[in-house]
Amino acid sequence: MGTVRVKLEAGKPVAGRIDARRVDATTEADLRRHAAEDDAGAAQDAALYARRVRRRTGLTQADFAARLGVPVDTVRNWEQGKRLPAGPAKALLRILDKAPEAALSALS
Repeated sequence: MGTVRVKLEAGKPVAGRIDARRVDATTEADLRRHAAEDDAGAAQDAALYARRVRRRTGLTQADFAARLGVPVDTVRNWEQGKRLPAGPAKALLRILDKAPEAALSALS
């Protein structure tokens, strides 16, 4: 759900662009379903990103995992969207995306 913005004209509120009936009809189950869909979409985006970064390096999953110092199952899970890279791994993927040669050199 987005933010509802109310415009003021001459100090008087003007109705926003929402369908109040639809909002009122939204259940907790609907909210949970939408949140799960958003999470699944984020996992898929992260999986595609991890795969793209690895492929840019020209390394296999096994070689990429070895260079990063993580189990190959970790890389496989990232690329399948089963797990999301977090913390240092996420930062390292960003560095590998922007400067793969420098990052791989530093990891050697």
